[in-house]
Amino acid sequence: MNRPLASLLLGLLGLPLAHVPSNAQLVLPGAAPAAPATTDGAKPKSAHKVAAGGKPAAGKADKPAAAGLASLVGRPLMLNGKSGLLQISGDDKSLTIDKLELAGEGVSDSTQRCVVDIVGASPIEATHVGRPDGLERFEAKVAACPISFDVLDGAALVPPQITACVFKAADCQTSPGGLWGPDGASLVGDAAKIIKERAEAEKAMAKLVRAIEDRAGESPRAADLVRDQNAFAGQRDDLCRNYAKESAHGYCALRVTEARTALLQARLDELGPAASSATAGEKSKKAKSRKSAKEP
Repeated sequence: MNRPLASLLLGLLGLPLAHVPSNAQLVLPGAAPAAPATTDGAKPKSAHKVAAGGKPAAGKADKPAAAGLASLVGRPLMLNGKSGLLQISGDDKSLTIDKLELAGEGVSDSTQRCVVDIVGASPIEATHVGRPDGLERFEAKVAACPISFDVLDGAALVPPQITACVFKAADCQTSPGGLWGPDGASLVGDAAKIIKERAEAEKAMAKLVRAIEDRAGESPRAADLVRDQNAFAGQRDDLCRNYAKESAHGYCALRVTEARTALLQARLDELGPAASSATAGEKSKKAKSRKSAKEP
């Protein structure tokens, strides 16, 4: 089973949100307060502001930004297309999180819904940490809730923390893990395009799976990937079922398929050349060497 996607699924299912609204706002030191929003987009009647200790660590991207980063800059992203807010800015030299609102539930009363609005005096800088699963990844050390995300086209895939992020002063706990993308309702009109793109993504993924299957006999890692792939479709369905209007557009399934394809490509590259290819290459080199030796 794909561990990153499995962990993401556990994070999504492990912290259900209640339906009775309450509100809390967390303002980092030196921050200008911002009006929090509830998960349904309505402004709360009141908010309790609390100060959090510590400053977010800063960092700069050490590599050019991913091609998909331009599709994220300045655009409001919502967890599962319906709650919270993530908005970033930047270029190929640095990346910052300008807005971050996390929806969750009360610590003392889990029937209460809360929104933690994390606002800094200056944007929180995110650090580029490479492509561990085939996609460009960035990390930001947000107080009480370190966050990382992989860059997709128009979306960000956030793995969950092992435990929920707890903001004690705000009496709120939340989990940012999942697909952050456009408002689900806004995607319905693009359903035909999304279906076409998903078919292309599925084709690319299937090609990689076949290449990995060809290596299963020579590599235990390849064999593990093949076994993991058998569970992927079910994992994807479980992960995406909470994305707003998913059944009408399939956007989450498209992006998760693209993420899986990137991971498979990365793992295939890590396997190196196939043994048969390496043997053929060695034979070719030896043949050329013998031919050169015979020539005057």
